Amino acid sequence: MNLANSTLKDPRISLRNGVSLAAIGLLLGMIFSGILWGAVAVSWQEIWQVLTGRTTGENYQIIYNIRLPRVLLGAMVGMNLALSGCVLQGIMRNPLADPGIIGVSAGAGLAAMIIMILLPEMTLLVPIAAFIGALLALCLVLVLAWNKGVQPLPMVLAGVAVAALLGGGMSLLMIFYSDRIQGTVNWMAGSLQGRSWNHIRMILPYTLLGTIGVAAASRYLNLLQLGDEVAKSLGTRVQAVRLGLIGLAALLAASAVSVAGLLGFVGLVVPHITRMLLGSDFEYLMPCSALFGAVTVVAADMAARTVFSPVEVPVGIFMAFLGAPFFIYLLRKGMRQG
Repeated sequence: MNLANSTLKDPRISLRNGVSLAAIGLLLGMIFSGILWGAVAVSWQEIWQVLTGRTTGENYQIIYNIRLPRVLLGAMVGMNLALSGCVLQGIMRNPLADPGIIGVSAGAGLAAMIIMILLPEMTLLVPIAAFIGALLALCLVLVLAWNKGVQPLPMVLAGVAVAALLGGGMSLLMIFYSDRIQGTVNWMAGSLQGRSWNHIRMILPYTLLGTIGVAAASRYLNLLQLGDEVAKSLGTRVQAVRLGLIGLAALLAASAVSVAGLLGFVGLVVPHITRMLLGSDFEYLMPCSALFGAVTVVAADMAARTVFSPVEVPVGIFMAFLGAPFFIYLLRKGMRQG
């Protein structure tokens, strides 16, 4: 009874529970809004009938085969990118770490483009190739930025250089195989247009694997925040844990890139805002970051396809307009503190 009373009186627990419930409510609201709004009007009744399998009317194809997989895919992409950014910020103790900024997304993108352009019959290998590309890019950034540890500004500069190098590789592919790039133009901008249940099946195993890994990793991320020496004294194999977490972050980012393209800034903005609300305890920070990441991408994609209707803007452009000013603010803040 005393434990229950202390839990109820602890404002931090009440805040965390409230934010979690609000995030779940926002996500459900955004999913239904994403299905409801579009170029063709549908009603709540039609959506409910489709979801419960009680209709195959004329709007069935729009709801079930176009909007529903797109919204669910956007939620998983946002979740994976937010978790990847959260893990990277935790293991590097760097507020500027993000899959797009430090070159991870570019590595995944180049590897995915190689498969899509040169080996189109092996599309199922795109997530695995993207994972390998993301992991290699992240390792290269760490090697370039390492100087008795990884400092925020050198890592960002190394990430920009690696991203530029890999972006050059993608441009070369587009030049040499200009007859095959039509399907990758929107993908490079970051888009969910034309996504289907096949893309859901492609990303789902990696999302489940990454989510399970994140659930097991939260305590290790909390230990790493105490410093390597303290973590070692508490029995943590710091280097093995860090390498495992790097692989987990790369897997999450690569799975998102493989289906949605080069969608940036989700992994930077969402963990920061969630940290402002909840603090730095990763046991609460990561699940709420995943929920808010899903909300962010679903909402941005809904705006991208409705604001300028009938013209559809890639969701990656919307996220760039939102994320770039936030990144500049964090960079200037970090330089002032330095």
